[in-house]
Amino acid sequence: MIYLDYQATTPLAPQALDAMLPWLRDDFANPHSAHAAGRKAKAAVEVAREAVAELMPDGGTVSFTSGATEALNWAIKGSTGPIVTLATEHAAVLDTAAAEARRGRAVTMLPVGSDGLADLAAAREAIKPGTGLVAVMLVNNEIGAIQPVEQLATLAKQAGALFLTDAVQGFGREIVPDTADLVAVSAHKIHGPKGIGALWVRDGVTLEPLLHGGGQEPLGRSGTLSPALCAGFGAAAALAKQRFGADRAHVSQLFRAAFQMLAGAGWALNGSKDERYPGNLNLRYPGLDVARLMSDLRGIAFSAGSACASGSGRPSHVLKAIGLSDAEARSSIRLGFGRYTTEEDLLTACLAIDQAARAQQVAA
Repeated sequence: MIYLDYQATTPLAPQALDAMLPWLRDDFANPHSAHAAGRKAKAAVEVAREAVAELMPDGGTVSFTSGATEALNWAIKGSTGPIVTLATEHAAVLDTAAAEARRGRAVTMLPVGSDGLADLAAAREAIKPGTGLVAVMLVNNEIGAIQPVEQLATLAKQAGALFLTDAVQGFGREIVPDTADLVAVSAHKIHGPKGIGALWVRDGVTLEPLLHGGGQEPLGRSGTLSPALCAGFGAAAALAKQRFGADRAHVSQLFRAAFQMLAGAGWALNGSKDERYPGNLNLRYPGLDVARLMSDLRGIAFSAGSACASGSGRPSHVLKAIGLSDAEARSSIRLGFGRYTTEEDLLTACLAIDQAARAQQVAA
């Protein structure tokens, strides 16, 4: 199997697995217990918290959550006032904002251009004094577009609003903006375990709790933490910081090689080529039947879009937002690659994908 679905999840780093095993096997104590075993587990949690915080801006606190979906729900539901967000956000933001709208909270959806980047003129018009929260993704999960978060955060500050960034796809790969007030991340997108994420909250920012109970985490998040998941997240974050430059250079080379091959064969790139995380290659091919393509190439793991929306039958809201027709959106695929992808595997997969797409045209 050639795995090219890094936006959906990443392979677990060996270092993360090694960090987790003792806490799964022998050191099973509750990290919120006061006895020696509990304090030992608590110490492991705090080491992990510090490692995650090392990839965040200064002057804030990391609270562990069950994942980025919980973190985003907490940030949005725990804040107040009108919301401004992008049409291309993840469902965890869009659906939560829609739920808040049903409760009477004003929500403004900003458009994006054909490159997938926020319309800054529309943002300046929408982000006004009285806005409570501006929520903008750092790196888009479908097309890899890197949003102008610094400029959008500045607009939020000028309006007196909080700025939330869903940094799931950019954490450990792009610099998290210093101007953010709230940052949501997930371990399994940086070669850590599934089932854990975090919300970073700037000092002085308060949120209403999403989960009520023991209030074990900073800022009042309730629930017993898993030291194993925390340790795995921490190890993955430390490795991402250590390998930041090397990982970036590797995926940049992979992007150049794959894009050169497929663009020359008639595939069109979706989204910006320059303002883009290079580990994402979202492409379309005229008349492509993606379901058939995936069936024909079962030895290659790739995607037709967000894993969270797979099976919905609807064309991608992200591809529609950048101006693609339903047919163009449905003829698009997403290739995601990273640290453990070899150039040989990627080019082998690209050749097979291109040949299978051409075979469909011949058959038609």
